[in-house]
Amino acid sequence: MVSDPVSDLIVRLTNAGAVKHANVSIPFSNFKMAIAEKLKDAGYVQAVEKKGKKVKKTLDIMLKYSTEGTPVIQGVKRVSKPGRRMYKSVIEIRPVRYGHGCLILSTPRGIMTDKEARKEKVGGEALFEIW
Repeated sequence: MVSDPVSDLIVRLTNAGAVKHANVSIPFSNFKMAIAEKLKDAGYVQAVEKKGKKVKKTLDIMLKYSTEGTPVIQGVKRVSKPGRRMYKSVIEIRPVRYGHGCLILSTPRGIMTDKEARKEKVGGEALFEIW
């Protein structure tokens, strides 16, 4: 049993990219599905697909690579951890890596990127930064 599913998701993505895997399979949850869909919209992963039935559901994520063969996901930093949750209001949300990265937030309106949260003027729990 994994105590922090979000960290498990991002570590699996970075490790798979480091060894040039085409896709990653992780245990399914609606929360992970929402995060993966947001990463797809932001351009960090190529495709997201739910497979299996009932208890054996998995989430297959196809990784995205540049034309040189390097993974699009260069790095990830977990902000909010189970031992210390980090919440940000709208005025505290800043661009990640001078606008080249993305902050994923869990807001009352669902999972959002930092740009979407600033546009909709909503804050929430800062899950992780990705670049």
